[in-house]
Amino acid sequence: MSSEQGTTARTPRPGTQKSSGATTKKGERAAKEKQAAVQPLTGEEEPKNPEEYQCTGVLEADFAELCARSGYTNFPKVVTRPRPHPISDSSASTSEKPTTLDDQRLSVSCSLNSLESKYVFFRPTIQVELEQEDGKAVKEIYIRGWKVEDRILGIFSNCLPSLSQLQAINLWKVGLTDDTLSTFIALLPLCSPTLRKVSLEGNPLPQQSYHKLMALDSTITHLSLRNNNINDHGAQLLGQALSTLHGSNRTLVSLNLAFNYIGDKGAGHLADGLRLNRSLLWLSLAHNCIQDKGALRLAEVLRPFELTHPEVVERRRLLLEKAAQERSRSPTSFRQVDAKTEREKPQMGGISSVALVEKMQSMKTLKGLIKKKEKPGEVVKKEKSPTQGTPKKEDTTKLGKGKVTIPEQKPSRAKGTKIGSKEKRSIFLESEQLVAEATEMISPLLEPMEHRDGKVFMPGNKVLLYLNLLRNRITEVGLEGFLTAVQYQAQFSKPKSASKGPVGLLWLSLAKNYFDPQCPTYITIQELMLPKDPIKVKLRDEEALPFST
Repeated sequence: MSSEQGTTARTPRPGTQKSSGATTKKGERAAKEKQAAVQPLTGEEEPKNPEEYQCTGVLEADFAELCARSGYTNFPKVVTRPRPHPISDSSASTSEKPTTLDDQRLSVSCSLNSLESKYVFFRPTIQVELEQEDGKAVKEIYIRGWKVEDRILGIFSNCLPSLSQLQAINLWKVGLTDDTLSTFIALLPLCSPTLRKVSLEGNPLPQQSYHKLMALDSTITHLSLRNNNINDHGAQLLGQALSTLHGSNRTLVSLNLAFNYIGDKGAGHLADGLRLNRSLLWLSLAHNCIQDKGALRLAEVLRPFELTHPEVVERRRLLLEKAAQERSRSPTSFRQVDAKTEREKPQMGGISSVALVEKMQSMKTLKGLIKKKEKPGEVVKKEKSPTQGTPKKEDTTKLGKGKVTIPEQKPSRAKGTKIGSKEKRSIFLESEQLVAEATEMISPLLEPMEHRDGKVFMPGNKVLLYLNLLRNRITEVGLEGFLTAVQYQAQFSKPKSASKGPVGLLWLSLAKNYFDPQCPTYITIQELMLPKDPIKVKLRDEEALPFST
């Protein structure tokens, strides 16, 4: 029995050997499959270097591929920015009808079904706004509510330069630090030249190094720094970035500093930056802590102000350098030009840029008429003369820009009758930007000055068009300073035919401050500013058209 049991016990051994052989074969197959699956991955490790990837210009594909090559698995997706649905007349008509119980149940079910889609909005994503003509070209980038680290910025440095139509980058509460801001600033020159707008809101920095975005070589024209806890020290750095005695920012057009903690000292630093800056057109200081001292400093820049001793010294140095350059080019011709300019200085008075632009336009038009009548051979002969050739070349280069920017942009504002208020403002800012660029060729310290009682006074800043001081702490004392500035600037806007250059503020918001809205000073300021507001004037003209016809 024992032998039989032993034999019966030994009989399944061949079967077990077969099964073990089968298992070994299966194990070999699995190992081979694993090796086959691993081999292409190991083979793709070499081309998966992010630096070797050629971006295609499609941000969604490029960003995903670069994240995968960098070993970044759980990365945010690139999605199209959702837009609010326009309110139609049908919805307004249905809102007037009484809602039934079925309608309420239907709305509750729809809201429950849409909860999931609403939560998707709060997931980390990179929202993009595409061009209407080209459905894949990214125009603006919006990142909000999640921390942007150096790894993401490194990926952006590879994929953003291929976006040829990128115009704006908006970062809202992304946890920027001073180091990541420096990395972001180094990324901007790599992007397309069309990138002009940067918005960094809700990103407080310990060192408040936002002024690095306004360097002399910066190409940013629109900068928004709302809700960044900027104090007087940060405002001082921003004011120095606007202008100093030896240089100024010439590209920044609008600066939004609303919802910060800027006080009187910070407003004074920003006013110092506006003394020699001739490019900034739009400045918002709403919802800050500015009182009467800061308001008076800002109002002082808008009317003629006295030059400091360092500014007088710098002005003399610039005048000497200008005279030396002109004499070295052509001594005989520039002596005649200097004599003519000295005769015409009393006629120009305090309006430097306006008078110079008008004179340059008349000379340019006369030159164009002469060139039409002359032959090309005669023009070449005249350019060979040593006394007339040099001034003509400089006149054409300096005066041509004034003619292109000013006459062509003025009618565009008057003809636009059927566009929205935002589009009107954007068009107007673009036209005034060209005017500012034309007048920026001449340093403000080289403009004609007014001498009184042994002191030198510079004409006020008439390039700034929009100043928002809503919800600060200004009383009637600060209003008096703005009233004086507005009364001074009002004299340049009365003769419309003669004002072909910057004419001063067009919008001044002082509401919700520490004064009575019915006080005479505030009412007078509003009355003086009403004829200068182009949007209100346009609306008033459109309302008067039906009655005139």
